[in-house]
Amino acid sequence: QVQLVESGGELVQVGGSLRLSCAASERISEHALAWWRQAPGKEREFVAVINWRGSIRDYADSVKGRFTISRDNAKNTVFLQMDSLKPDDTAVYSCAAHRTTFWEGFNSADGQAYESWGRGTQVIVSS
Repeated sequence: QVQLVESGGELVQVGGSLRLSCAASERISEHALAWWRQAPGKEREFVAVINWRGSIRDYADSVKGRFTISRDNAKNTVFLQMDSLKPDDTAVYSCAAHRTTFWEGFNSADGQAYESWGRGTQVIVSS
C-alpha cells in the first residue's frame, strides 16, 4: 500500500478557495487517485477522481464546476482546487489511491475500490 498524507485544510469563509494536496510515499504514476470527504454524522462521500495519466476526471454532482482535481506524477502528488466554497463542503477530506492503468471496470465512486487511504485534512467553511 502507498502511504498518503493530505495537507491544506483550514478554516475559510463562504465563497472562498482552498487547494488541498496529497503526497504519496512512492511512485503513483500507475494509480487512479481520488478525493473523498466525510462530514460529521454523515457517510463518507466521493468527491473527485483522476486516472493515472490525468486524461480522465470525474466529479460528484455537488462539486462539479467548483472543484478541480489534478496530479503531478513527477512529485507523486494529487491536488484538489476548491472554489466557491459552501458550508456544506465542511468535512474531513481524504485522498485514496488504486493501482490501475485501466478505466473500464473501475468503480471509482466505490470506496472499496481503493487500497490506500490518507488520514485526511479538515476543511471548515464558515458563514
